[in-house]
Order: sequence, then structure tokens, then C-alpha cells
Amino acid sequence: MTKQEKVDFVIKTLKELYPTIPVPLDHKDPYTLLIAVLMSAQSTDVRVNKITPLLFAKADNPYDMIKLSIEEIREIIKPVGLSPMKSKGIHGLSHILIDKHHGKVPKTYKELEELPAVGHKTAAVVLSQAFGIPAFPVDTHIHRLMYRWGFTNGKNVVQTEKDAKRLFPKELWNDLHLQIIWYGRDYSPARGWDLDKDIITKTIGRKTVLNDYWAKKK
Repeated sequence: MTKQEKVDFVIKTLKELYPTIPVPLDHKDPYTLLIAVLMSAQSTDVRVNKITPLLFAKADNPYDMIKLSIEEIREIIKPVGLSPMKSKGIHGLSHILIDKHHGKVPKTYKELEELPAVGHKTAAVVLSQAFGIPAFPVDTHIHRLMYRWGFTNGKNVVQTEKDAKRLFPKELWNDLHLQIIWYGRDYSPARGWDLDKDIITKTIGRKTVLNDYWAKKK
């Protein structure tokens, strides 16, 4: 298979497996998505989805959020981990949204990444999922699969994002990044990986990855 044929195979297979694509984090607008994505750092979407309703019941917009103290926010979001940093970030960015953006979430990488506790990946998720702006946020699943499929050298997520954007058509980025995340969870996890179920890696996987897999199975 040529590189292009492999890319086409991935797109086709993911479309068949995930014709409708669920969004992993529960939210109702750009602000609640931004907060949910920020909270998901080094946590699981399942855990975040349990905690966000408790937070959003008290504050689901920046104006109500700044009425809470950092300590109050921290107390609610403690179960998701890194709560000191995340509570400061949530409180701080809510102030900035009010002061600089009329309470609205901005629509550019630059403005989003200027907000406290918001990195490139969080900005990319918000742009793609809240505003439909083409972006390719790379999480651990995408980073792992892009390497397993031989589409990137796996050095870092910055390189993986560049390679993904180069290989896949821009109009598919917003769907594909979610489809790959779900595929990684369902068929190609980091632990408990069963290659027989992982049709994409089995078909186009990097030779060294496949050889390592079978060597460990012996």
C-alpha cells in the first residue's frame, strides 16, 4: 500500500465504524466546552462528565463563575485531579473573558492560548468542536495511533499534529480527530491491546510495531 492508500483506508474504515460521532465531553456551549476540556487534562472524560454538572449547576457562564471563589471551584472539581491549577485557571480565564471578550469565548488560537491553563490542544478542541473551525487536536490516543500506523515518527505531539494535518484533508480534520480517539479507545488501546480486533493497525501498521507485538505474544 502507498501512503495515500493507507490514508484512504483509515478514512474509509473510520467512517464505517463511526458514521455519527459522539463528542466525548458533555457541554452546551463554547464556555462549558472550554471548562470541560481544561478539566480533562490528565483525567478521563468519564470523570469530567461526572463533575461538570456539579460545577455548571452553580456556574455555567463566566459571570456566575467569578462569583465563586477559587477555593469553592477547587472543592467541586477535586476528583478530576490537578485541582489547584485548574481552579485558578477557570476563575482567571472567566475574568479575562468578561474583561476582554464581552463574556464570550474567542475564536482564534492566539486569544484562546492567552487564557490561563489553556494550551494548544485545549484551544484546538474548542475551535473544532465549539465553532467548527478546522483543527486537529492531538491527544494520547491520536499520538499513539499515528505512530502505530506509520504516519508520524512519534517524537512529540507537535510533530504528530503537523503530520496529521499534512496527510488528511482539511475538511475531514474535525471528524477524524474524534473518530481516531474513539477508535483508539475501542480497538487500539495502550494497554490490553488485541491486534486481531484492531483492523487498521493490523492492515497498515508500522512493521516494527507489529513485530514487537507478535514478539511479546510468543
